[in-house]
Amino acid sequence: MKHVLSIAGSDSSGGAGVQADLKTFAAHGVFGMSVITAVTAQNTCGVTMVQDMTPEMITAQIDAVFSDIRVDGVKIGMVSRSASICAIAEGLRKWQPEIVVVDPVMISKSGYPLLQPDACDALVQNLIPLATLLTPNLPEAEAICGFSIHTEQDMEKAAEKILLMGAKAVLVKGGHLEGERADDYLHDGMKGIWLPGIRIHTEHTHGTGCTLSSALASNLAKEMPMDEAVKQAKRYVTVAIEHGIALGKGHGPTHHFADLYKKAGIFEL
Repeated sequence: MKHVLSIAGSDSSGGAGVQADLKTFAAHGVFGMSVITAVTAQNTCGVTMVQDMTPEMITAQIDAVFSDIRVDGVKIGMVSRSASICAIAEGLRKWQPEIVVVDPVMISKSGYPLLQPDACDALVQNLIPLATLLTPNLPEAEAICGFSIHTEQDMEKAAEKILLMGAKAVLVKGGHLEGERADDYLHDGMKGIWLPGIRIHTEHTHGTGCTLSSALASNLAKEMPMDEAVKQAKRYVTVAIEHGIALGKGHGPTHHFADLYKKAGIFEL
């Protein structure tokens, strides 16, 4: 069994963050581990408070896992402060995992800022060069690249710029494009390909970015080629969104075990 580590924030409502990552790892048949970067008070309606872990605690968690357990892949999610980013980057350089998927989480679905303004530069300088794959949505890609992204040509331009920043590959997610299409653009460092996607009309999409990046880390840890890993992760997330759970009063989570529940004959929400 492969072992995959999530370095991310905790979501008290269970739909995103480390909780979504661990569910996704389990659904992909890999053993999930976690380094908590922050604790959030949130539910389906939004985030009300964030408490960051100290850089020392982040470093201690990273060292505790790597010093004892083989790590086949790492997924990095919410990291709000420059000091936390630097601690993670130092840990990755020390332990040198082969697979690092970075989801540059900046704003929650409800609009709460999850990355402090001064931390974007730290992310660009410290984490992007270590990324096997970076998975920004359009607002995140805009913040990283410094220009507006409204078209497919803009997405291609953004991918090229991010590769120049040091990432080995980038998946620019097109969910924020206007219209019925939600196509993503993957550049693996050698060539770019478009991956078609249809917009699913549902409010229950909490944690989709976390889920996708965790599925990608799982697939890459299992030694799938990059393009196949992305295609399989997109399929997984699409099914999870199609069966999103009407939980709470706001944006419910995706269903991380929809396929498994169907196969087991217990698919009831």
